[in-house]
Amino acid sequence: DVQLQASGGGSVQAGGSLRLSCAASGMIFDDYTIGWFRLAPGKESEFISCIRSNDRRARYGESVKGRFTASSDNTKNTVYLQMHRLKPDDTAIYYCAAIWGMTSDEAMSIPSEKWGYWGRGTQVTVSS
Repeated sequence: DVQLQASGGGSVQAGGSLRLSCAASGMIFDDYTIGWFRLAPGKESEFISCIRSNDRRARYGESVKGRFTASSDNTKNTVYLQMHRLKPDDTAIYYCAAIWGMTSDEAMSIPSEKWGYWGRGTQVTVSS
């Protein structure tokens, strides 16, 4: 079974940094694009980033471009989301998800409900 395990959330002050990890198992890692979404109270799910290990090209949502960086470690079947210059608006539960057979360019346009696999979320809280 495909499993995704997100970790690395926490509480930071505005301007700080955090690194999230998404460890994948039960899959051929190269066949999937791994994405990050977030859900904040009262808001809809927001696409944050995605990356496919075999092309390593990450794509980002507009609100995080230039601040967040996704990377992939094929030796660990893990995707990372490095978050810098965090803002209170970044406060949310962050989820990693996987979708099979798409490039990151294709996957970034796929609505969250179409992604096939999800991990449990990790809370990120940014205080002002």
